[in-house]
Amino acid sequence: MAHKKSAGTSKNGRDSHSKRLGIKVTPGDQAKVGSVLVRQRGTDVLPGQNVSMGKDHTLFALKDGRVSLTYKRKVHFDNTIMKKKVMNVVLA
Repeated sequence: MAHKKSAGTSKNGRDSHSKRLGIKVTPGDQAKVGSVLVRQRGTDVLPGQNVSMGKDHTLFALKDGRVSLTYKRKVHFDNTIMKKKVMNVVLA
């Protein structure tokens, strides 16, 4: 026979680390070659001029220059129109 009552188990005692997603270089700032501009899940921001996308949808600069953010109209297959953000690196 137990002399002490046992402690109960918890089903919600764990948490994941934050992934630090978002815009890393704000529009108007200078970016160097290879610098990460946006970390994202999916294509919230599309790559534009002098910007490329990694396999985890990370946007990075291909050339030195000033970062700019523009918008592009995209037509889906069901004819709905969405405005998507496009990140560019303009040579300065």
